[in-house]
Amino acid sequence: MSRAAERLKLLINHLDRSPAAIRAAPTSAQTFTYSSQPQRLRYTLDTDLLTPEQRLFYEENGFILIKNLVSEEDIDRFRKEFERICRREVKVPGLVVMRDVAIARSEFVSDQKAVSKLQDFQEDPELFRYCTLPQILKYVECFTGPNIMAMHTMLINKPPDAGKKTSRHPMHQDLHYFPFRPADRIVCSWTAMEKVNRQNGCLVVLPGTHTGTLQEHDYPEWEGGVNKMYHGVRGYDPQHLRVHLEMEKGDTVFFHPLLIHGSGMNQTQGFRKAISCHYASADCYYIDVKGTTQENIEKEVKEIAARKYALNEEISFKDTWAFRGRLVQGERVSL
Repeated sequence: MSRAAERLKLLINHLDRSPAAIRAAPTSAQTFTYSSQPQRLRYTLDTDLLTPEQRLFYEENGFILIKNLVSEEDIDRFRKEFERICRREVKVPGLVVMRDVAIARSEFVSDQKAVSKLQDFQEDPELFRYCTLPQILKYVECFTGPNIMAMHTMLINKPPDAGKKTSRHPMHQDLHYFPFRPADRIVCSWTAMEKVNRQNGCLVVLPGTHTGTLQEHDYPEWEGGVNKMYHGVRGYDPQHLRVHLEMEKGDTVFFHPLLIHGSGMNQTQGFRKAISCHYASADCYYIDVKGTTQENIEKEVKEIAARKYALNEEISFKDTWAFRGRLVQGERVSL
């Protein structure tokens, strides 16, 4: 890791802190075997958890929805911690607090109504507990294998749309943001913290797009503006079948990083909350994105990191991810 990255870790009090006071769960590598199934089973691994029908569904569609996976008690605890953070009762090193662009342009909005997203909560013991829930990890292992890193964390508080349609999230592929591979050993876990439907802006996915390649992304040209870092796919087929993932509190969807997805406007008066983590196999490796479609996001991320932490030295795209990653199961191999 570069000197800039080491300085970054010090600045967020990482070197003298345990990873959110959470120990890695024991690995099931002793019983884990790669499947000898036909080659078509590329995106899932043989852990005896997913049924053949579930595996084939993920293979063909790039996502799978598991009902009632996270308890109401856990979700209520995550909600209370979110509210504490919004009231500034707790300070979390490295946490990124985001506001919807329409809210940011308006008059002062207090408390949680001002916050549209928390990102990088790996140093908050309560919120990071989501990333270590055994019932989540056992599904994650079906896609990553037994050595698991939690790489990216978010709690989304989608606000009621202010009339500018800025509560939308453009259609995108998560891999656009990640300088590590292989894509097939990365998965997102996204849990509804309340009822999620088309009215309050549920996820919408384009089934089967995970079998394609990483496409070019940039800011969409939306009249009402677009939130920072909300890049969208350029040139996807608008006629492609769309599936709106309406979910109940505690339901969890797992999806591939190449799956094209987004979310609609929140047309209600309430806030739509969800909590998520992107996981990767600890056996994944970093890549150089120079000369690829990811150069624009690399530049933006490095500029934000330099401003946020007042770094005089240039930090690499890899380093901005390496200091955030946390081992949650097994052994840390490459990431």
